Amino acid sequence: MNTQRVRDHLTTLGWTGDILEFAESSATVELAAAKVGTEPARIAKTLGFYDPQDPSRAVLVVAAGDARVNGGRYKREFGAKPRMLQGDDVLALTGYPIGGVCPFAPAETARVFLDASLRRFATVFPAAGTATSAVEIPVGRLAELSGAAGWVDVTLGWQDETTAP
Repeated sequence: MNTQRVRDHLTTLGWTGDILEFAESSATVELAAAKVGTEPARIAKTLGFYDPQDPSRAVLVVAAGDARVNGGRYKREFGAKPRMLQGDDVLALTGYPIGGVCPFAPAETARVFLDASLRRFATVFPAAGTATSAVEIPVGRLAELSGAAGWVDVTLGWQDETTAP
């Protein structure tokens, strides 16, 4: 696996930035934050779940690095409890390996959603298709560049006490 698919996808949509590639893994929020030199919250992790409407498809939720999916919020949005993708299903249903799952040019049947936890940043750093890559993307363009089906609010842990619902 390499970043070329992501690069081609982003370039087709008019994006002109750089894909960051590393010699060592950036597959966790902490590793990615250290590699790109930012706070962990700005790492846009792409979490893969079995689609409750059709378990042979994936639901990809892109959330801030400090956010965690809340089962109740997820169920209200998608109609069932979240079930994370397992093992070989990650590559088969997302088009990317574990650690490199990203919202750009995913498997044809995957549905991408962006979580509200990202909106507090000007830019975020999702993976770019491998466990050793990242790309800085303006949040204002993330929906367009990812082809996201929409914004959701399925996470907790990132809000301060004055903004938590």
